[in-house]
Amino acid sequence: MRLLIIGSFDGHIATAGKIALEKGAKVAHEESVEQAMAALRSGQGADLVMIDVRLDIRQLCVSLKSERISVPVVAFGIGAETQLAVAAIKAGAKEYIPLPPDAELIAAVLSAVTEETSSVIHRDPAMKKVLGLAAQIAPSDATVLITGESGTGKEVLARYLHSKSKRAHKAFISLNCAAIPDNLLESELFGHEKGAFTGAIGRRVGKFEEANGGTLLLDEISEMHPRLQAKLLRAIQEREVDRVGGTQTIKVDIRLLATSNRDIEEEVRKGNFREDLYFRLNVVCLELPPLRERQQDIEALADHFISKYAKANSVPAPIPSEEVRRMMLAHPWRGNVRELENSMHRAVLLSHDGIITRESIQLRGSAAAAAEGDTDLEGVAGGEDAKAAVQDPASPKDTEAPLVGRTVAAVERDLIIGTLNHTLGNRTHAATILGISIRTLRNKLKLYSQEGTPVPMPGTAERSPA
Repeated sequence: MRLLIIGSFDGHIATAGKIALEKGAKVAHEESVEQAMAALRSGQGADLVMIDVRLDIRQLCVSLKSERISVPVVAFGIGAETQLAVAAIKAGAKEYIPLPPDAELIAAVLSAVTEETSSVIHRDPAMKKVLGLAAQIAPSDATVLITGESGTGKEVLARYLHSKSKRAHKAFISLNCAAIPDNLLESELFGHEKGAFTGAIGRRVGKFEEANGGTLLLDEISEMHPRLQAKLLRAIQEREVDRVGGTQTIKVDIRLLATSNRDIEEEVRKGNFREDLYFRLNVVCLELPPLRERQQDIEALADHFISKYAKANSVPAPIPSEEVRRMMLAHPWRGNVRELENSMHRAVLLSHDGIITRESIQLRGSAAAAAEGDTDLEGVAGGEDAKAAVQDPASPKDTEAPLVGRTVAAVERDLIIGTLNHTLGNRTHAATILGISIRTLRNKLKLYSQEGTPVPMPGTAERSPA
């Protein structure tokens, strides 16, 4: 892990850096926010930033966001400076660490912020087969294309490949191609020179340069515009890049991984993806099966997430009832592991007396409704008729409004807005559940806003009345 410390390098801060070094972190130090940003732009990279609480944390967080540098920030200060600690959290810091530093506390923060993402929790033979192939090819420098539905764990598998490779001691850099506008993606990939475009306030290296010597993951690569695909193909073939606005060609040494939740061969046939780039990426293809096809993983992952969120919320880990376990196995898990994780987080918060019940897990979907119907109606007179009523698509229990007589656009709008309410306004999670790209979702929401439809903002749904 790469740790960047910002602040005056006095005794306590030096001790904190030394503790981090002893815990295996690579530590760099800058005295000011400006120097730290310059280091990050130059490709120094960091997995965690620790900043003196007396410095301008808000400026740091705003600068990181505006320049699309994704790294968690932790503040530190002398003793329990309550007001400064609260101000730091409000400014964007994830945690506050009092000084002088406690070795166990430093270790806990490092572990929490850089949680081990390369370990794949699995029990099902289908996943064992995929991981066996991944372990076999990991030591090579072969380009790997990882496919599978949204939420199946493609990035986790990519990190697993990196951890088993000969580049494991070098950087692992990830870029979500769907989350960055087309006009900025080229700069993110290849970097830019100062003044190359409006907002280019200084030279910045791209992800190819930042990953030099290590591994570069291009997440959701099928969302990339065909114009940029040609430049990406050249960079992959020649292992060299040109910064936007630059005149110098830069050699890079990387291992490339890519993910997609789409059928890329179909995208090639539609003309949305270059065939030559597809063949260049598809040296080895690892396909992650959806969660519903590896049922032995459902309970293993559920138990892991229950333990994780119970610890995060300082509560005893609740136990799923047998009814809930049957419901989990019957549920379709359209959002796969991501949906399961969010469901277990919610279940931990809503559980009572140490038990996760049907009411606390709140699964949605036809399979969950069927499972509930089997539980509630089994052995009751007229049960079959009652089950039919539960599964009737026109039943008010299952739909907020009848489908017949409504346009497809109206039904789609209600589905998207309803899903966004369910995810508390989280666009990425909503897009995953809906099975569409984040770009498509944003375009839909922009259209709805222009039409006058209220669109939930992140965090607003949780404040709306039940």
